[in-house]
Amino acid sequence: MKRRRGGHNGHVLPLDDDQCYRACQSRDPRFDGWFVTAVRTTGIYCRPSCPAITPKRQNVEFFRAAATAQAHGYRACKRCRPDASPGSPEWNTRADVVGRAMRLIADGLVDRDGVGALAARLGYSDRQVHRLLVAEVGSGPLALARAQRAQTARILIETTTLPITDVAFAAGFQSVRQFNDTVREVYAASPTDLRLAKAPKSTGGPLTVRLACREPFDGDALFSFLGTRAVPGVESVEGDTYRRSLRLSHGNGVISVTIAGTEVSCAMTLDDVADAQAAVQRTRRLLDLDCDPATIREHLSADPLLAPLVEKRPGLRAPGHPDGTELLVRAVLGQQVSVAGARTLAGRIVAEHGEPLAEPVGAITHAFPSAATIAGLSPEDFAMPRARGAALIEACSKVADGSIVLDAGSDRAEATAALQNLRGIGQWTAGYVAMRALGDPDVFLPSDLGVRHALEALGAESSPAAAAQRAEAWRPWRTYALHHLWASL
Repeated sequence: MKRRRGGHNGHVLPLDDDQCYRACQSRDPRFDGWFVTAVRTTGIYCRPSCPAITPKRQNVEFFRAAATAQAHGYRACKRCRPDASPGSPEWNTRADVVGRAMRLIADGLVDRDGVGALAARLGYSDRQVHRLLVAEVGSGPLALARAQRAQTARILIETTTLPITDVAFAAGFQSVRQFNDTVREVYAASPTDLRLAKAPKSTGGPLTVRLACREPFDGDALFSFLGTRAVPGVESVEGDTYRRSLRLSHGNGVISVTIAGTEVSCAMTLDDVADAQAAVQRTRRLLDLDCDPATIREHLSADPLLAPLVEKRPGLRAPGHPDGTELLVRAVLGQQVSVAGARTLAGRIVAEHGEPLAEPVGAITHAFPSAATIAGLSPEDFAMPRARGAALIEACSKVADGSIVLDAGSDRAEATAALQNLRGIGQWTAGYVAMRALGDPDVFLPSDLGVRHALEALGAESSPAAAAQRAEAWRPWRTYALHHLWASL
């Protein structure tokens, strides 16, 4: 097996089988999610940090995806629960076809619409997509989607009191029989056996799951960033809980995220339980739970300017966003106004044009207006210059008709270029959308006022040209460097 990990120069470095074995010998949890270790003598696969006795080198093989281990006849370890580890940060950072495919599969596209829809989004044939994934990961899209369903099912079985039949459809299975067969094959236990082993307590509340993340994890800084920008009616931060509404395939939903140290829980109130998997994955991207903080810290600390900032906040995350349309609108609103001003303008749009939720949760009452809704407005409907309002309408019309797609599976370079070709959309706006809605880890905004202030406070040259030149050394993690600069203020 060859897998990749970010290197100092921004390229990827191979990690061979011997290095994987050394990671298992040291039980290093930083590698959990990067690969799984399959033990030939027991027929099980584990996460690298499994506390069991390390098997002999000749008795193990390594796979980059649990789906591939399952395809080779291995079942998940009941002790270390490899499916409960954070996801591989590689798939969130890579901008190529395989990275995009992995993000779309995790979001449930194959379960919802089939392999054909995945191939269409990627611009390849079904056969080409299958070939690319098998060559890179070891499994095709159907097997990867099946493993994702099994993982989601186990989480729901063991952490919620959702009826077993409802779990099957919430996890993306098309039938209860398919669900039962898959769970037995992957976990060597029936769904009922898994539930009896954990016996989750009945809360009578919303569907609540635990979300795994890598340490260190700076939840306070994350909530501070989100809370400062929370749009009334759509988002709120109250104490240790962040809430927001989501537009999902089968309806709307509200997530309520609570962070206690490195323990992250997510309560979901959904119009349709079939959206549970997508809601979980979008929450993970929103909170940047799958990032590799150790690698990012090591790389950015090489710059003496950033080293003190990174040392102060080693677990700083780069918050994503689950709704590309919403973030585009908010980015346009934020041009030349303060964060508070943009938040106020967005709140007015939500109050006047947002979609009321069937079941409000706390202060969350609406879903953000769709691209089609905003495209149907006139520039006079916005409390800002008409030229900017017209630009916003044009941009949303392109999103509404599918000319521009803004989600985790988008071609980042293509989407960013398409945005910048629109009237009134500049580099800052397109970059901000790419950073948060598209999850690009290597965005820098040299003209940003906050960047200039942060660099000045650090005694560095703050002109956009000088800032951009200095940031070249921070590739491929410029997004995280940007967040460290913002946080330093």
